[in-house]
Amino acid sequence: MRRRNQRLMMIGVAGAVLVLAATLTFAGLRDSVVYFVAPSDLAEKAEAGQRVRLGGLVVEGTLRREADGASLFDITDGVTSVTVRYAGLLPDLFREGQGVVAEGRWQPGQAFEAERVLAKHDETYMPREVAEALKQRGEWKGDPPP
Repeated sequence: MRRRNQRLMMIGVAGAVLVLAATLTFAGLRDSVVYFVAPSDLAEKAEAGQRVRLGGLVVEGTLRREADGASLFDITDGVTSVTVRYAGLLPDLFREGQGVVAEGRWQPGQAFEAERVLAKHDETYMPREVAEALKQRGEWKGDPPP
């Protein structure tokens, strides 16, 4: 085999290995990638049982505790509210009336089962997706998101 053909063969093999590695990486990450949805988009953009990120504002006066230690609260985008159930300690900065993102699974007709709740970390922070959804609905009153 000539040297030129050997080089072409090596380039072809390296390309095939690179494509295989990229395919395996993206296939492995597919289940862990979650997208943000607003409460009004939840039914149309999320499939039942699918892992999603639900974001919006915590509705004032909806935080309540169950006997088993779980917390229930509502998240709204100004149009629709979704009840979230979270079995764990809420973040220290969790407050009613402030932005929050809940990661978990949704079943129609049931509360959104959150596995993780993320609260804003200071007075000016709100997740970009939450801020954009609120701006689209005319609810955003702060500076443009970073």
